[in-house]
Amino acid sequence: MALLSLENVSKTFGGVMAVKSVSLQVEPGEVLGVMGPNGSGKTTLFNLVSGALVPNSGTIRFKGAPITGLPPHRICRQGIARTFQLVRPFLGLTARQNILVGLGYGCRPLSGSAAREKSEELLASVGLEGLGDRPASTLTAMDRKRLDLARALATSPDLLLLDEFMAGLNPQETSEAMGLIRRLQARGLTLVLVEHIVWALLELSQRIVVLSAGEKIAEGPPTAIARDPRVVEIYLGSIPFP
Repeated sequence: MALLSLENVSKTFGGVMAVKSVSLQVEPGEVLGVMGPNGSGKTTLFNLVSGALVPNSGTIRFKGAPITGLPPHRICRQGIARTFQLVRPFLGLTARQNILVGLGYGCRPLSGSAAREKSEELLASVGLEGLGDRPASTLTAMDRKRLDLARALATSPDLLLLDEFMAGLNPQETSEAMGLIRRLQARGLTLVLVEHIVWALLELSQRIVVLSAGEKIAEGPPTAIARDPRVVEIYLGSIPFP
């Protein structure tokens, strides 16, 4: 059984069709990439899955049960977490306190000494060891992304949605971010990645779904997607694939 299933999901904003009859499945332990040009519906799709938006039509199932239209906190409690393209830490809190928020409201809530111990573990796992007392407002862009990831992981998700986790990073930071994603994959966590860094998405994903103007136009392994004429025409341009 698929971990996540979307069946003919659509979302409109006024007269604009942001997502049009999209169907897809995500298998347990899979790394699925979602790509497409700006305005193709990628973040809207994440918002629909995570409960920030309600679809106009279609069904979203998680672990076989419908979650269509549930509020974000209930979807989070069922095991779906996400990060954001524009990271949103609680700037008035320390890095540790940000993680404690996730630990208190996730699938398996923790508090007290157990939560503090787990927060230290999560800080270390994303490369923020020793920075727990730093105000989130003082962290670098890369460290804020690490914190956003740690806070999402604190909810104990079975499915993690990463929305342009590598956006705005320099080459060294991009390499570090890819290393973090690979470690999550090695732990067996199911991941869905939205990225504009095409080569990184091709390298990390086991399967890729391509959106254009809200519609799914291609789906398959990275090598096939990179050579798909329609994908090349609308998105990849002349980027070669070896």
